[in-house]
Amino acid sequence: MATQSPFPFVDSFFDKVGQAFQPPQWVIDEVQHRLVLLLNHVLMQEPEAQARLKRQAGRVIEASWRIFVVRLAVTPAGLLDLAQADVASDLTLVLAEDSPMALTQAALRGDKPPVRIAGDVQLAAEVNWLVDNVRWDLEEDLSRMIGDAPAHTAAQAARRVAESLRKFAGTPAASPADAAPPGGPKAGA
Repeated sequence: MATQSPFPFVDSFFDKVGQAFQPPQWVIDEVQHRLVLLLNHVLMQEPEAQARLKRQAGRVIEASWRIFVVRLAVTPAGLLDLAQADVASDLTLVLAEDSPMALTQAALRGDKPPVRIAGDVQLAAEVNWLVDNVRWDLEEDLSRMIGDAPAHTAAQAARRVAESLRKFAGTPAASPADAAPPGGPKAGA
């Protein structure tokens, strides 16, 4: 059952802006290129993710939400590139929730948004594995730019802000036991 946003004016604002403002094609292209660079940066930090994607080389994934559509091709290196417009998609992912507020609330709760999936089942399974297992280590990237101590401090502040937002959204905080690795503490730790 779909839940209605507590802020319908925000949803209607996004609808009106989406109808009135269509960015030029060059802006869309640049945003998509930057998205591919970010995704590849994250994928290159996880060799297992690249190995899984190598098995899907040449496949095309189309993801869409409202008026936004991105088509990604899996490269032989196990990374992503923008797909040619004339190549058919092997997998289509459509974000089923139209409300930006509902998506934000789901993200704050740590829930996956509802997605309609059509196409290759094996490719969908690999994409699902990527979503479940690959995470961007933003603190590590930040430490390369500003040093370990400032990056750690900034990450702690960001975690406190995220925790406050979760509390505001009514999501219970994770206990320290929930954060422990599945196999328990490592030897010598």
